[in-house]
Amino acid sequence: MTGAGTSAETGPATDGEHYFTARPASAEERREVAVRLADRDVTVTTARGVFSADRVDPGTAVLLPLVPEDPAATGDVLDLGCGWGPVALTLALRQPGRAVWAVDVNERALDLVRRNAGRLGVRVRAVTPDEVPPEVSFAEVWSNPPIRVGKPALHGMLRRWGARLAPGGRAHLVVQKNLGADSLLRWLEEGGVPGVSARRTASAKGFRVLTLTRD
Repeated sequence: MTGAGTSAETGPATDGEHYFTARPASAEERREVAVRLADRDVTVTTARGVFSADRVDPGTAVLLPLVPEDPAATGDVLDLGCGWGPVALTLALRQPGRAVWAVDVNERALDLVRRNAGRLGVRVRAVTPDEVPPEVSFAEVWSNPPIRVGKPALHGMLRRWGARLAPGGRAHLVVQKNLGADSLLRWLEEGGVPGVSARRTASAKGFRVLTLTRD
């Protein structure tokens, strides 16, 4: 689910498969990719059938520098639509006192997150949406949401996880401007997610970062 666009390597077919399919039908074809996460060069495992299998997606690359270095931070945080894990891994590296959750419908993506967390020596709980215990609320949610799933599915996802923010909690969404970032912000400002306010907090490289705050 992570990402609004189409990976240059995987193309729209496998991108769509990732959004909607728990078990991708495409051949896995794992690969090792060198990326930069939390100001360090690391190697991760990716595979076909997950979003942006050959790199950190440009939208995610806009979001990652906004994750602060805070070893003292505690509480639960969520990477919503984690893919192979760039956001969750960055959270775990920069905020090791947090309980980091990585959520995706794609079981191949979740397996990759677990492998990559183990390789980097960090703890990430990689689970499907329904495996997050109902009593867990989140201090922060970080997401490059799947805009291409369509408004009804996207709005439903944001309502579901917006309701899981703790009081005063925040969600940070990166959305490509030409894929509807401004219209999504208007929907949020008009009360699309009950009990949550929204504003644009950053713009870079054709992307908007929208920050939602729970009352």
